Amino acid sequence: MKTTLAALLLIGLATPAFANDNPIGFKTTNLPDARNQRALEMVVWYPTAVRAAPQLIRDDAVFFGALAVPDAPPAGGEYPLVVLSHGYGGNWGNQVWLASALAQRGYIVAAVNHPGTTSKDRSADAAAQLWQRPKDLSRAIDAVLARPQQFGAVAQHRIAAVGHSLGGWTVLEIAGARFDADLFAQDCLAHPKLGGCIGYAQMNPTGAADGKAQLAADLSDKRVAAVVSLDLGLSRGMTDASLAALPVPALVIAGGVPSEDMAVGLESADLARRLPKASTQYVEIGDASHFSFMAQCKPGAAAILDEDVPGDSMICRDGEAGRSRAQIQQQVITLISAFLAP
Repeated sequence: MKTTLAALLLIGLATPAFANDNPIGFKTTNLPDARNQRALEMVVWYPTAVRAAPQLIRDDAVFFGALAVPDAPPAGGEYPLVVLSHGYGGNWGNQVWLASALAQRGYIVAAVNHPGTTSKDRSADAAAQLWQRPKDLSRAIDAVLARPQQFGAVAQHRIAAVGHSLGGWTVLEIAGARFDADLFAQDCLAHPKLGGCIGYAQMNPTGAADGKAQLAADLSDKRVAAVVSLDLGLSRGMTDASLAALPVPALVIAGGVPSEDMAVGLESADLARRLPKASTQYVEIGDASHFSFMAQCKPGAAAILDEDVPGDSMICRDGEAGRSRAQIQQQVITLISAFLAP
């Protein structure tokens, strides 16, 4: 598979990530949770046979959206399922480019907004419950499996999880990685400028009485058969033993643009080094920044972002190698598609 991946990197990467080659449906729903007071907003992209005119989903003045047919009936047959986890302070809209592209390739793709760590919900209490993030993805899997008439039938043993930044931590946890809060706290003393250390301090998950125990617990979901990490953070709190024994294949993709707060050698590369060699693939994209895995910015987006919050234009910044974010993302789509192929 490594030879195949290397060859795929040479393919031309000019197709827009939001093109509509095959019809896909889109549906949004809410998953209640009276017990934990953690209702989830979930969106699902899925294959459909409907040829109705698609609409732009999550398109605004800053970011390009993606085309889909809202509330279309799902196509017949069975399809693999991918669940997506966004980064700290992000939302499900950050990866519309990936969700729509995978749906066009025959996947059902479900994404959730993680309470407390989304752009529209920064509740301190919810953010502190970091251990709930993997459980959010399990709830999304439950919901999709329970509603084949709405989203399509899921192929047996073909469930994967993909996450960006803090979402990368989330999918590694659902795959079986275990987190040691004391280990992470000690490491952050040595690397205080890492974004994972800064975000973790803001969330303060060990502030709860049982926070350490909850974080150290087994948060895995045995239905997940593969995981993809996109420039993750917080990996340095994962134990060597749990990573060495990770039971599912992992694709670790890193942004290679130098960054003090997302130092690739201390995050993605270090993670890949500790994962099983036989079932792990590591790809470092030299001209991808941490934000290259978010939605594509429109012309003029940087000025709009800076006007709202000075400095936020960095979200639209990629490497200086000349490739567009659309081209970088097409490479990522190709890598993930090859990795998840049976």
